[in-house]
Amino acid sequence: MDAQFAKRRRRDLVVAACLIAIAALVPLFVTDVFTQNIMVLTLMYAALSQSWNILSGYCGQISLGHALYFGLGAYTTALLFTKFGVLPWFGMLGGGVIAALIAMALGYPCFRLRGHYFVIATIVIAEIGLLLFQNWSWAGAALGIDIPVGHDSWLTFQFGRSKLPYFYFALALAAVAWFVTWWLEDSKWGFWWRAVKDNPEAAESLGVVVFDSKMGAAAVSAFLVAVGGGFYAQFVFYIDPESVMGFQFSLLMALPAVLGGIGTLWGPPLGAVILIPLTELTRAHMGGSGRGVDLIVYGSLIVLISLASPQGLVGLFARLRKALLA
Repeated sequence: MDAQFAKRRRRDLVVAACLIAIAALVPLFVTDVFTQNIMVLTLMYAALSQSWNILSGYCGQISLGHALYFGLGAYTTALLFTKFGVLPWFGMLGGGVIAALIAMALGYPCFRLRGHYFVIATIVIAEIGLLLFQNWSWAGAALGIDIPVGHDSWLTFQFGRSKLPYFYFALALAAVAWFVTWWLEDSKWGFWWRAVKDNPEAAESLGVVVFDSKMGAAAVSAFLVAVGGGFYAQFVFYIDPESVMGFQFSLLMALPAVLGGIGTLWGPPLGAVILIPLTELTRAHMGGSGRGVDLIVYGSLIVLISLASPQGLVGLFARLRKALLA
């Protein structure tokens, strides 16, 4: 069994490397700006969903408030750049550290809650954060922050003429989030998280430090999500509380993992590849008359997949593979 597990992990790593290499070549053949924009968003949400999956999928702490960490990363990057001239690279790292610290501070009381109580707590805390930023005049309040646009440069991470630099950064972020998850999956923390998810009492009786394992998962998850938020701020050049801390961001981090397979390595990127292009194409082709249609479409898709396979698309593909080999 150990040999099979090690073989599967090596295979996953090889497949991931091949997919990253193929993805890196795609922009050479796809020159349409709209399509490139969709690819950037797809990769970004793949990274965000993979990060969300660390806490909610592997550790079993379902959060619907991760928009708070996304917004913290976006605001930290934007404020440091516009107020103090700090380069976005340091802003993204700073936002990640701040988000990780806040996640642990919030985890201290919240991880004592379980089930739907924890879910409700994450929603309430994220909404409180949204209200605070809407009324924080130094951070632009409800008007938000305009990020000044300069010359195209990797130093300031600003590109007005091409989407390709953003594409490659989003690809790198998705690859890092996937590799971190892959590495943690076979680590002590990964085994602890799965034990906590399955049965916290039994895990604690076997020596698992349940509270510390939850705090570690929250910190890693929040850090990666905040880096994604900092990237998004540089990508759109303008942020306000609703555009980076709205509840829809928490949903869009969770839904790809739910569709693809929560608590799995390949579920979040697979779900993002399906849901995000579907969302953007629906909005583009239906315009204002199609407002909300994207939610109906992929909500229905998730319901159908959940009925067919509660483990998501990854579980469905595994069942089909076994049926074909039988």
